[in-house]
Amino acid sequence: MRAAVYVGQGQPLSIEDVTPAPPGPGDVVVEIGASGVCHSDLSVVNGYLRMPDGVVLGHEAAGRVVEVGSAVTRVRKGDRVIASFVPACGTCWYCEQDRSNLCDFEGRAAGATRGTRPGGSPYLAFTGLGTFAETFTASEHSVVRIETDLPDEQLALIGCGVTTGLGAALNTARVEPGASVAVVGCGGVGQAIVQGARIAGASRIVAIDRVAMKREQALAFGATDAIDPSDGDASRQVKRLTGGRGADYAFEAVGLPETIREAWAMARKGGTVVVVGMARVDAQVTLPAFGLFYDEKRILGSKYGSARVRRDFQRFVGLIEAGRLDVGAMVSRRIRLDEVNDAFRAMESGEVIRSVIA
Repeated sequence: MRAAVYVGQGQPLSIEDVTPAPPGPGDVVVEIGASGVCHSDLSVVNGYLRMPDGVVLGHEAAGRVVEVGSAVTRVRKGDRVIASFVPACGTCWYCEQDRSNLCDFEGRAAGATRGTRPGGSPYLAFTGLGTFAETFTASEHSVVRIETDLPDEQLALIGCGVTTGLGAALNTARVEPGASVAVVGCGGVGQAIVQGARIAGASRIVAIDRVAMKREQALAFGATDAIDPSDGDASRQVKRLTGGRGADYAFEAVGLPETIREAWAMARKGGTVVVVGMARVDAQVTLPAFGLFYDEKRILGSKYGSARVRRDFQRFVGLIEAGRLDVGAMVSRRIRLDEVNDAFRAMESGEVIRSVIA
C-alpha cells in the first residue's frame, strides 16, 4: 500500500510502499475515497506538533469499509464512513456526558502501530488514522457510518475542517440569530465558521484575513464584510462595523497568541471569544486581567467544534443535502497522493482553501 510518511521536521513527506498489519478485533479497514490536506498535517511537518519519524499523516477522510475485526459492532463491510480524528468510544466519562470530542480513548488510538515501512521499521498513523494512503486501519471508535450519496471529497472535509468550524459556531458558541460575528483566519476552518454563523442567523459576519482570495470566498459563503488586517488595526475596523461596541462573538482560527489577543480586542463587553485554532504546545497568551473582570468577556476553547460526531456528522450531511452548507466550494484542488507536498506549499502560500487527495 502506498502512503505518505513523515520522516523528519522540515522534510518532504516520503511516498512509500508500506505493509499494513492485519486489523485487530476492534479495528476496521477503510478504502479511502478522498482525504483532505489539513493545516494540522502541515503542523507536524513544521514542528508545531511533535511526532516521531515514521508516521503516516492525514486525518480528514471518507471512504468505504472493506474489512472488520471480529469484535466490531458499529459498522459492517460495505458501509460508507467518515473518519473522526478524535474517537468516540461511547463508554468513557466524557462520552457518557455527551462530550465525545474529549474522549479518553484518543491517546490509545493515536499510539497504535499500524504496520511496517519498506525497511521493516513500524509506522504509526496520525491521530490513529493515517489517511494519506490508499487504505487506513483504525479503531471502530474512529469512524462514523453515513447514509448519503454525496461525493467522498465533500464527506472527507466533514471529518475535520467543517466539523471544527461549523461546530465552533453552532455547538461551542451557540451563535444567536441577529448576532454580530468576527472570524480571524479564513482557511478551511474559518470558512466553516463563517457558514456556521450564517446558518445560525447572524446578522453581521466579518471575515478577517490577509489573503484576498480567502476574504472573497468568505463573502461568497455569507460574510457581510471582509477586512484585510494589513490595512490597519482589525479590532478598530470591526468596532466601526458593529456600532463601536465590537462583535458579540469573535472566533480565532489561526492558533497564534497574537491573533487570540486580536480576537479578544474585537469582542464587545460581555461578548464571547472562541479559540478554535491549534497553537503550539508551548505557546502562551497574555490577556488583561482587569478586562477579564471589568468587561465580563467570556473566552472558550473549542476542540473539534465541541462535536458529538455520531450525531453531528449525519446532521452536517443533511445541511449539505438541503443546500444550506456549501462544502463543494471549499475544495480548491483535487490532487494525487504524490502531490501532497505541493499541497502543503499551496496551503502555506495562501493559494487554496482545501486540497483533496482523490
